[in-house]
Amino acid sequence: MIRFFRKALAALAALPLIAGCSAAAPVAAEPKPALWKVADADTTIYLFGTIHVLPKDYRWRTGPFDAALTKADSLVLEIVVDNEEAQDGKAMQALALAHGLPPLLERVPAAERPALKAMVDESQIPIASLDRMDTWAAALSLASTTMAGLNLSAENGIERQLTANFRAAGKPIAGLETTAQQLGYFDALPEPVQREFLGAVIKSDGNADAEFARMIAAWSSGDTKAIAATFDDEMKDSPELSAILLERRNARWAAWLKTRLKTPGTVMVAVGAGHLAGPDSVQAMLAKDGIKVTRLQ
Repeated sequence: MIRFFRKALAALAALPLIAGCSAAAPVAAEPKPALWKVADADTTIYLFGTIHVLPKDYRWRTGPFDAALTKADSLVLEIVVDNEEAQDGKAMQALALAHGLPPLLERVPAAERPALKAMVDESQIPIASLDRMDTWAAALSLASTTMAGLNLSAENGIERQLTANFRAAGKPIAGLETTAQQLGYFDALPEPVQREFLGAVIKSDGNADAEFARMIAAWSSGDTKAIAATFDDEMKDSPELSAILLERRNARWAAWLKTRLKTPGTVMVAVGAGHLAGPDSVQAMLAKDGIKVTRLQ
């Protein structure tokens, strides 16, 4: 279940900024993260699957990607990452306050309470503060402390790197969503599903480093089947979460891309790689509307 929890976090751009991540991953011998193109007579949209956290100096860029980057007039991300730490804090404060919930320890089965208590003590977060949080927010807060100090960072993630490129070139950057909107997906989860998240954090099996290494290896090699398997195998444990974090968002983004084709120009759209893999991917939804998507890398 902890694997499911971490894949859910990886599905969102904002959450790795809160939750941190894992250790160094192997660099692909010949990196080629997946890149697609959607185009008509006067519009070109490059679709790039990102990974939100990476080790420092991880090698992933290629000639085809850099060519697309140079051609793009603007960048569209899941969220605009400038100053998101302050936004995250405000969004958490606005959404995380619990109403009518029991103390945190009472939200898990009795057998799990000693482990949760030990985790709370180690986190040094006052239990009174966690008691006042919604279950999803308490789970994220605890996850952030247990994962702190590991080698992956959103500072090295693709969104940060692309933002720096486009800012330096004076090109505009926009977001498909906001931090508050992304955190709101968790806030909207039914309480039993939120408690599944909390239980997943408690039951961490210590394999996060290896799991994230496999995720990064699949991403850097452009292995969309492996990426899809990572998300599909885990998300099917919770159809509600899959619908909220993947399917509905992919449908909205596909609709946005279809509309964007009506505006001339060249844009790079960079979203988490899990959204561009599998039967419910953005490309699959575009194809249902008769829009051709060409893989460039």
